[in-house]
Amino acid sequence: MNQSTLAQYLKKCREKVGYSQTQVSSKLGYTSPQFISNWERGLSHPPVKSLSKIAKLYKIKGPELKEVFIKSYMKEVEQGLRQQMKSLN
Repeated sequence: MNQSTLAQYLKKCREKVGYSQTQVSSKLGYTSPQFISNWERGLSHPPVKSLSKIAKLYKIKGPELKEVFIKSYMKEVEQGLRQQMKSLN
């Protein structure tokens, strides 16, 4: 599976502030760093309600994170729809 733009962005931002996945999961109230790992591998997305907390934690602008989130999510939706529509030919 290819990493999404969001996955790469989140990992880069986390590493830039020097936090481990365990530290981030703890600061966001998660019980396991697996949540953060899954985001960074593109297996899942952070909940929309967590984006403001993530932006503060990673010291990035909220609108920037939201834009990356939207673009990445829309790309995945488009790819999924195109895959499903292949059978219509």
